[in-house]
Amino acid sequence: MMDRVSENEGMHYEGYCIRPPSEADSILLQVTLGCSHNRCTFCGSYPDKRFRIKEDKIILSDLLYASRHMQHEDRLFLMDGDALIIPQQRLIWILERIKEHLPQVKRVGAYANVKGIQRKSLEELKQLRENNLGILYYGVETGDDEIREAIHKGSTAATCIEMGRRVKEAGIRLSATVLLGIGGRERSLQHARATGELLSAMDPDFVGALTVMLIPGTPLYRDSVNGRFELPDEHGLLRELREMITCTHMTRGYFFSNHASNYLPIKAKLPSGKQKALDLIDAALRGEVGLTPEWLRAL
Repeated sequence: MMDRVSENEGMHYEGYCIRPPSEADSILLQVTLGCSHNRCTFCGSYPDKRFRIKEDKIILSDLLYASRHMQHEDRLFLMDGDALIIPQQRLIWILERIKEHLPQVKRVGAYANVKGIQRKSLEELKQLRENNLGILYYGVETGDDEIREAIHKGSTAATCIEMGRRVKEAGIRLSATVLLGIGGRERSLQHARATGELLSAMDPDFVGALTVMLIPGTPLYRDSVNGRFELPDEHGLLRELREMITCTHMTRGYFFSNHASNYLPIKAKLPSGKQKALDLIDAALRGEVGLTPEWLRAL
């Protein structure tokens, strides 16, 4: 723990900095360490980080540093796993300090999970929106309750939908993250259909599909080694992606599979671009479109 903080020390990052691909050019402000849930069987993001909220003086020091050295970035992302878990008044204080010291920042983003959103009323979320919290990246993973229980998500699909709708009602943009392959070979298409149904009911602004990476040390990796879990192959993952997009009916929004973990990058504006995306997947299944090679997927 740091007792004294100088404005000239730089940003006080601890461990790896994890952020969504779309926040690559954002100021990264670490306000929490780790994830308050940290029990998902597939996740190896925060194995050595015990969750805590960072001290106000550290956060303020980082904002002062950013105000001098990051004057052209107009977006900011709150790390680590779930900044939304921070008590409301303290989170408002952080957002107000961002506005005070980084007035050029037009949008603040953060990761969110069901537990964090549940702790905020609709009015509290609206208050956060009024203080520039403009987007939440929501770890949905799957709409299949059997899989959700197996991977220890800690919530049902129905609750996940309810909390996503609360975010949207507050006027905060919602980017839902789903995981290709998380149902294994056995439940691949069930997972795809149930997730499409969840996304349709939630109607997020963005969907980001990532492919499960088996990370050594995680429970899912051990299940894979012991033969209790088997990822679909490339074609199986493509068929899963196709089924998921087919079953996703959004009023308007974007469906992305352009994360580095995926075999086939897709950016589809829904609903108008759905058929074009499905045609591209079909072409890839026929071998007419090249897939991302394994060595480029080694994240």
